Amino acid sequence: MISPPESIINIPLLDPAALAGSGLDSPELTGLLILLAIGIALWGFERYRTKFSKGEFIVALLLSAGVFVIGVFPDVFDLLGSALKIDRRPLTISLVVNIAMVFLLLHLLARTRANQLSMAELTRNLAIEQASDVDEENEPTVCIVIPAYNEAESIKGVVDALPDSIHGHTLMPLVVSDGSTDSTVARIEPTEAMVVNHPINQGQGGAIRTGFAIAQQNDADIVVTMDADGQHPADQLDDLLEPIVNDEADYVIGSRYTGVDESQNGVARQTGIRVFTVLINAMTKAGITDCTNGFRAIRCSMLGDMTLSEERFSAPELLIEARKNGLRITEVPITIAQREAGQTKKPKLGYALGLTRTILVTWIR
Repeated sequence: MISPPESIINIPLLDPAALAGSGLDSPELTGLLILLAIGIALWGFERYRTKFSKGEFIVALLLSAGVFVIGVFPDVFDLLGSALKIDRRPLTISLVVNIAMVFLLLHLLARTRANQLSMAELTRNLAIEQASDVDEENEPTVCIVIPAYNEAESIKGVVDALPDSIHGHTLMPLVVSDGSTDSTVARIEPTEAMVVNHPINQGQGGAIRTGFAIAQQNDADIVVTMDADGQHPADQLDDLLEPIVNDEADYVIGSRYTGVDESQNGVARQTGIRVFTVLINAMTKAGITDCTNGFRAIRCSMLGDMTLSEERFSAPELLIEARKNGLRITEVPITIAQREAGQTKKPKLGYALGLTRTILVTWIR
């Protein structure tokens, strides 16, 4: 049997305790970390005195303090590691840094979301200011809100098909161009419809909220939403409005599944609609069959009771908010026609996730 060389046998074992503090206690590293901490603090101070960004200043101070503690008081992490039963200082520091990064990321996401909401609110306010007041001499009115994004090929036909009045209510067509880059606005201008334009695309939900605000501003009695692609036949507005006019409902939604579906949606989309409808019914007892249908009528005086914040996936939010606020909901059979022109604007990726998020958030809040 061959014995290992004596030089290998006599190699001293490395002490884990010595490894834990190695490198972090050197004067060079300590000085470097102190300089880094000072640099981060000075950057935050400079940002605050030039941009008065309190959030950036606070984050910079916290980061500076953390770097300073790592450089000057590394033994603190030994105490923390002992409490957490972690015997290596670098692992403890890594854990603390990662937790801090997670909180920083969440803070940044919250700030980003707040900025998005502020931008969306500004966009809607700019569009609402474009709307003119409609004088209907105290006649009952129905505001037809038509959100449109690059629907130049079909929008004029949709508006021209609207009657002047239904069930003794004067119709007020309102097209909300959601940041269209084609000739959508130009095609509407020769018609009798009111048109406002979002300078930035906000999504169908954002456009609908702009339309609701303008309908309330003009004291409309009923507000109707319909698509700009010609899939919602104007000759079925009678059926949609009748339950509200007769005071039998406050929220009427059209259903392709009790009516006629000519949309030629694929199996995946049809299955998704069914699944989400079952989910909403299970969570709210809404008793509907077509949860994503955008052909709906709502008593305008009820809109103020509903909390609406969704920019894109608005259909489930509207239904759940209507149920939570005690609106009487009913369905009527309608026909969903095939899109007249153009391509669908619904996102191919993330649509199911977006609907799921909207349903859960709206139900919980």
